[in-house]
Amino acid sequence: MESFVRLISMVPLFLLLGLPFSLAGHDYGQALSKSILFFEAQRSGYLPHTQRVTWRANSGLQDGKASGVDLVGGYYDAGDNVKFGLPMAFTITMMSWSILEYGKQMASSGELSHAMDAVKWGTDYLIKAHPEPYVLYGEVGDGNTDHYCWQRPEDMTTDRHAYKIDPSNPGSDLAGETAAAMAAASLVFRHSNPAYANELLSHAHQLFDFADKYRGKYDSSISVAQKYYQSISGYNDELLWAAAWLYQATDNQYYLNYLGKNGDVLGGTGWSMSEFSWDVKYAGVQTLVAKFLMQGKAGGYASVFEKYQEKAESFMCNCIGKGSKNVQKTPGGLIFRQRWNNMQFVTSASFLTAVYSDYLSSAGKNMNCASGNVSPTELISFSKQQVDYLLGDNPRATSYMVGYGNNYPQQVHHRASSIVSIKVNPSFVSCRGGYATWFSKKASDPNLLVGAVVGGPDAYDNFADQRDNYEQTEPATYNNAPLFGLLARLSGGHGGYNQLLPAVAPAPKPVVTQPKPTPQPKVTPAPAASSGPIAIEQKLTTSWIANGKNYYRYSTIVTNKSAKTLTDLKLSISKLYGPIWGLTRSGDSYVFPSWLNSLAAGKSLEFVYIHSSSPADVSVSSYTLA
Repeated sequence: MESFVRLISMVPLFLLLGLPFSLAGHDYGQALSKSILFFEAQRSGYLPHTQRVTWRANSGLQDGKASGVDLVGGYYDAGDNVKFGLPMAFTITMMSWSILEYGKQMASSGELSHAMDAVKWGTDYLIKAHPEPYVLYGEVGDGNTDHYCWQRPEDMTTDRHAYKIDPSNPGSDLAGETAAAMAAASLVFRHSNPAYANELLSHAHQLFDFADKYRGKYDSSISVAQKYYQSISGYNDELLWAAAWLYQATDNQYYLNYLGKNGDVLGGTGWSMSEFSWDVKYAGVQTLVAKFLMQGKAGGYASVFEKYQEKAESFMCNCIGKGSKNVQKTPGGLIFRQRWNNMQFVTSASFLTAVYSDYLSSAGKNMNCASGNVSPTELISFSKQQVDYLLGDNPRATSYMVGYGNNYPQQVHHRASSIVSIKVNPSFVSCRGGYATWFSKKASDPNLLVGAVVGGPDAYDNFADQRDNYEQTEPATYNNAPLFGLLARLSGGHGGYNQLLPAVAPAPKPVVTQPKPTPQPKVTPAPAASSGPIAIEQKLTTSWIANGKNYYRYSTIVTNKSAKTLTDLKLSISKLYGPIWGLTRSGDSYVFPSWLNSLAAGKSLEFVYIHSSSPADVSVSSYTLA
């Protein structure tokens, strides 16, 4: 993320008008896989043995040491090597929301475990960053010194000072967003890892209390963040945002009351928004509270929640061009908010219109805009149109997701991807030497940053694929976080799911868990099995200790390798000694879950189980190819 301004040359739009839009249907499943993979390229810390982006290596291994705290891990926000807490927390919140809404679709495409791994990589770091109830570390590294250098993360020589907020130096926006991230993520792990989910929820409660009790803007306390992630909207939106996610996660009356009593004073019922981003959360709050209203969870605050819903629907109407203050769009139809990293607003707005479409469908309702009645179909069509533009249906026929399609950015503003991998050439890349050798090189990146969504075109659909054009060619984690939920929705369809049902069951009572992650047990994953056209692959995804006993979580992917549709699948599972999710028990066999009745050619489904033993034996009993 760069803050300086440069003049860049653009190809005039009139030279591009002769180029056809890419009108072939998009492979949303492939785009989904790539969008999640991007997060592995952004990892800081010790990389796991399951790391799929193999050109990256360990980095930032001394983070926090000078402050006496372990801050190893987490994500680099964009094309630099700084860990900024506010956008990282928002990224985790949006990844979690994506999974909570569209996890079933992710499971059917085999990507749920990868998505959950992406969330956990972030929440593991947030736990470290919150060592005391009223202390939260909000940044590691300094944007000024970091931007002076062009180095891959593995070679960093820049300052790695850790910056924190506390009661004397508060940051309600940072603490509030981190509370929201922890609460949302607790729902993601409630079934698969309940002890971890309760740990996250405990942090969320403490952080909300910190945010509400000691009020102030985080960038007044962490002033080095002002140039890069200034909290222009203040902290009122994050207080409501955190309360909404804590109400979603707990059904606790305290958070219901907070939303009901503070909607007016904190702006939730007053602001009519045209953007949703890492800085401005009101549209997200309003959408969640509208969901609570449709779920019948407004309690005695129905009239207040209706005001939230009015503002949520105002946002939706403005996005689709039927409101009173419609958002600006490019000639090609893309939402346009600002020149620098405009795509962040595209993906976040499109996610909200998609989930609200599904909320309305589940409630059997339409929406009223200034220009007339709007059906849920119109909202999801808008989301699809924005995604299709991003993937290549635009005047330039350019995909703004790296590695997707045939024409995508080649010179991404990203230190790690633009410098040869340390595994290929371990020679040290110096601070300024990186600029001379790599930044200025007019050639494609040596490492393909698969799945990265870059800043995108300007207000006239123009785009310059140049590494120094940071406004357009730099990616960011918060571009991808809402997008992968949306891609799961477009890939897997609605499937008749009721989006107003609770995402998970109430949290179980916590079990005893170790204060530190346990070493990875030496358990050999079951090899990939095959029964004719059906492949079965199992892998260990995580482990922990509770009450002195080792527990293991396994992910199993079942893939239809045939050219036909797979139906009536029956699996035999033996040596299973714990709960299983993602399949339905039928007699002595396991069959498709209730939300799935077939697998198309080349598609996969995922199920997970937990027990304290080696992998279960999974085999195919019978099936039909239609």
